[in-house]
Amino acid sequence: MSYFDIIFYLFAIITVASAFIVVTTRNIVYSAYSLLLTLFGISGIYVLLGADFLAVVQIMVYVGGILILLLFGVMLTNKITSVDIRTGAVHLLPAAISSGVLLGILWAVMTWTDWKTYDAQIPSTTIFGLGKILITNYVLIFELLAILLLVALIGAASIARREESEENN
Repeated sequence: MSYFDIIFYLFAIITVASAFIVVTTRNIVYSAYSLLLTLFGISGIYVLLGADFLAVVQIMVYVGGILILLLFGVMLTNKITSVDIRTGAVHLLPAAISSGVLLGILWAVMTWTDWKTYDAQIPSTTIFGLGKILITNYVLIFELLAILLLVALIGAASIARREESEENN
């Protein structure tokens, strides 16, 4: 077993264990901190895969932005720290069935697919490689997504302005 394998298994254990804590704990603060470990573990796996851009984006966007915002919301709200999260046992059977079906599908795909033919089709995940692919092969899709995001931003601004004007009247 190489050092690469040991580091991968370490990140995998950290990610799976902390994700399990996120789902099973009743304290929302512990759940948020476990989510922090889960997101860091995923970014470590991205680094091992050679996807340095995705690892940095994972840390900057999810850990640096969304999770910190979630933690501030939890910490600044006094009443929410004493609330226990309760899940009913009613959802246990459907969750177990859907998890089993998902694992079966993943196992079937992993065993029946010849992954050696896909190595040449995987694009580079470095910043330079992603930029080159976005500007050459996928420029039309990139531009359409930019227009879609612009339309969504204008729509959100108009909805917020409409609600603000209705409150003032």
